[in-house]
Amino acid sequence: MKSNIIKIGALGLASIMTFESVGAGSVFAQSSNFELRKKVIGLTGITFVSGNIDRFVTRGEFAKMLAQASPYRSVLTKNSNTSVFNDVPKDNENAAAIKMAVEHGYMTGYLGGVFKPNDNVTLNDAIRGVLTLLGYDSSDFAGDANNKRMAKYGFLELNENLTSLSANSNLTVRDCINLFYNMLKTNMKDGGAYVVTVFNGEINKDKEVNPLKLADNSLKGPKVVKSVNQLARALPFDYKDGNLFVDGRSVGADYFKSLMESSDVGLVIYYSAAAKTVWAYDENTDATNGKKAVHGTVESIYYESTSSLTPTSVTIDGQEYQITNSDMQFAFSIYGSIKVNDDVTLVVDINNAEDGTSTYSVVDYIED
Repeated sequence: MKSNIIKIGALGLASIMTFESVGAGSVFAQSSNFELRKKVIGLTGITFVSGNIDRFVTRGEFAKMLAQASPYRSVLTKNSNTSVFNDVPKDNENAAAIKMAVEHGYMTGYLGGVFKPNDNVTLNDAIRGVLTLLGYDSSDFAGDANNKRMAKYGFLELNENLTSLSANSNLTVRDCINLFYNMLKTNMKDGGAYVVTVFNGEINKDKEVNPLKLADNSLKGPKVVKSVNQLARALPFDYKDGNLFVDGRSVGADYFKSLMESSDVGLVIYYSAAAKTVWAYDENTDATNGKKAVHGTVESIYYESTSSLTPTSVTIDGQEYQITNSDMQFAFSIYGSIKVNDDVTLVVDINNAEDGTSTYSVVDYIED
């Protein structure tokens, strides 16, 4: 199978990433929009954004979030070779992250050589970790560390959407998403927003994190996968450890696996290794909005009446798909690689008109 190589900028990526039915501009402009915050945190890979986000987070889980938010995230291993604390055996799922978090001063253990990984993490714990990531150390809070850290937390506005919490409050996944999002757009002690310095991201004109820039940094694809084994070979990380989206909807690993096993034609996937995120489109879907994958044989390619070189649409299995993107126009032109009778998988954007009609625009392709 030959995949096309395509440079995807912000507009191209907007065609791949689905933000439900809300326009990108209106989403980015709202600092309180939690859906934007979830998408940003999902793209960074700091934590999962699917499942029950109102459950409490343990200290072990928060250590992993800190490690995955840190400049050292690329060297975080899945397993640990040593046991740093009496209550954290080396086969503990968060052992490596706990070791990293403690070594870099993001968290500390307790007297007696224990970490208490199953205790709920408190805001006090979390503030220490986030401020350390931002470049602050114990000397910045000498004398009354907890109160000074809490004051700095408020001064830096890390408490946006978290003002109801006290220092001893237990944090939920939702709280952690808000806290890390706030950290991403905060300047580090030595200057520069964290998301720019550590994630090579961008703060847009509304002073919010630009999710398109985050994903565009490392987006790979498209690829067609027709089994879990093919998926494993296609991804540089275990899909069970990633953030998963199918047709723009956040899903869990079990559902993702069941979809792979039940699909007779496969999924079209894009992925970001840095964010440990997979965007998949089901070729069996009968989606009526957003994006969908289409597989079939090219029956005909239509061209502009004024130019026999510029394709305007392609027909696959009786359905016409518009070609407006310049990259796609080249691919389907006489200079491109796709011809009539070729088998191809398309990623298409569904556009619904007020009169109830729909048109489909090609945004990407894979040759079979």
